[in-house]
Amino acid sequence: MAIRRLMLHALAIAGTVGLTAAPSFAQSAYTLTSTAFAEGGVIPKVHECTSSGTGDPSQRNESPPLAWAGAPATAQSYAIVMRDLDNANLIHWVIYDIPANVSSLPQNVQHVYMPPVPAGARQVYYRGSASLFGYQGPCSPRTVNTYQFTVHALSRAKLSELNSSSSTQTAARVISNASLGSARLSGES
Repeated sequence: MAIRRLMLHALAIAGTVGLTAAPSFAQSAYTLTSTAFAEGGVIPKVHECTSSGTGDPSQRNESPPLAWAGAPATAQSYAIVMRDLDNANLIHWVIYDIPANVSSLPQNVQHVYMPPVPAGARQVYYRGSASLFGYQGPCSPRTVNTYQFTVHALSRAKLSELNSSSSTQTAARVISNASLGSARLSGES
């Protein structure tokens, strides 16, 4: 009986000094993940560019599989921008107009303006060492660089001001302006 009275007294004191139990619900964080590599991990060679001049057959320039969760509920579409953080934030990939009901990309999104998966998405033409639509993998044969993938939840279903001639910089600016929130995943190569 004395223990019960002591417990009730302790609870009463805790309540008067503002100690309360944590709420039973928690808002989920907006996250971006890949089954190919962990945050800060090494990006596998299959995702590296084929234009580095090394001739390594394991380099296939395939985009990594990506998945996101916890995006703002008001998102009308998604976009992903990949940058080389150690090379003046060089943009390696922009894919946008990803439908709001999509929460992942498979490995090796096709290198075309309008890939069949995910249906409705569009990609920017990479004007660099490879000159192609879509993903251009890590391409730094003599140094280890950090590459950052950012998924943006967008306030619009379509970024109609972008087209097959838009630059990566223009697309990244339009995406940033329409972003409701973002999640990031970085890897090294």
